[in-house]
Amino acid sequence: MIDLRSDTVTKPTEKMRKASFEAELGDDVYGEDPTINKLEEKAADVLGKESALFVTSGTQGNQIAVLTHCQPGNEIILEEESHLFYYEGAAISAFAGVQPRTIRGTRGAMDPLLVESAIRGDDVHLPETTLICLENTHNRAGGAVVSIENMKEIHSISSKYNIPIHLDGARLFNAAVALNQPVSEFTKYTTTVQICLSKGLGSPVGSIIAGDKEFIRKARKWRKRLGGGLRQAGVIAAPGYIALTEMVERLSEDHGNAKRLEEGIRNISTLDIVNQVDTNILLVDIKKLNISSNEFLEQIKNEGILAVAFGPTMIRFTTHYDITTEQIDQVITKLSKLFSH
Repeated sequence: MIDLRSDTVTKPTEKMRKASFEAELGDDVYGEDPTINKLEEKAADVLGKESALFVTSGTQGNQIAVLTHCQPGNEIILEEESHLFYYEGAAISAFAGVQPRTIRGTRGAMDPLLVESAIRGDDVHLPETTLICLENTHNRAGGAVVSIENMKEIHSISSKYNIPIHLDGARLFNAAVALNQPVSEFTKYTTTVQICLSKGLGSPVGSIIAGDKEFIRKARKWRKRLGGGLRQAGVIAAPGYIALTEMVERLSEDHGNAKRLEEGIRNISTLDIVNQVDTNILLVDIKKLNISSNEFLEQIKNEGILAVAFGPTMIRFTTHYDITTEQIDQVITKLSKLFSH
């Protein structure tokens, strides 16, 4: 199967497997796992923050951030199709007891003026706005890169009102590679950030949250409360260190394969690319075929291709390091055979 469902389906490299086997270990709940400590120190440096914390997943990292920044009854501002709002099981309400205030973005980017207008005033009838959440790249906008300038403008507003910013940077390294900028150019306009080691970078598990030392101190307790305190966790941190230090620059290959797939699909008149392909995600509208997404997925599965439905007539294809240029060409050929009329 040529698996284009997500950049989470990758298998760890042989070097990652060996690193797990050879990792120096200790009890991380006691702060004694040297491999975890090494990863957290490196991540903090790369992300331009004082401190960092290893967590089991991007969702756990985002939820810990909300729990640390907010109190029950607060309100947070976020884009209406952001992962935090759309894909995390209403956890911000279930766990943190906060209310979402959503804003419709353009390619995942919120208008700074709308963000400012959404901040609540001092009124007994209203919840307090205590957090602004951004996402970069933006998954449901097709891996769109939110510009540094947009982040800077929203950061200026957040500073004016003394409201922190949390960045869901699950695929932040894709944005950095696409713009040829260090990730710190993005994170300097945030209070805290979460990055995934298992999306695109190839680690089998794990994410990082980063911020100042006091934030991480409080976040560590929330990680414990959520059952995220791990023991000899260096076995999963070791691949994460390789992901962080050796797998970033090659993301440009994934972007190139996404562009190649885009060019091929544009030659199939029954399929329409609906997103600007900035990074490694393509959104394809199939309504001209007069079949459902599930029917489309079944047809391409029979040809050895996996993708994922993104709506009744929308399909998402995601490139990653387990996919070769030759496989992309095979996908184009098979889609052309199936759907060119």
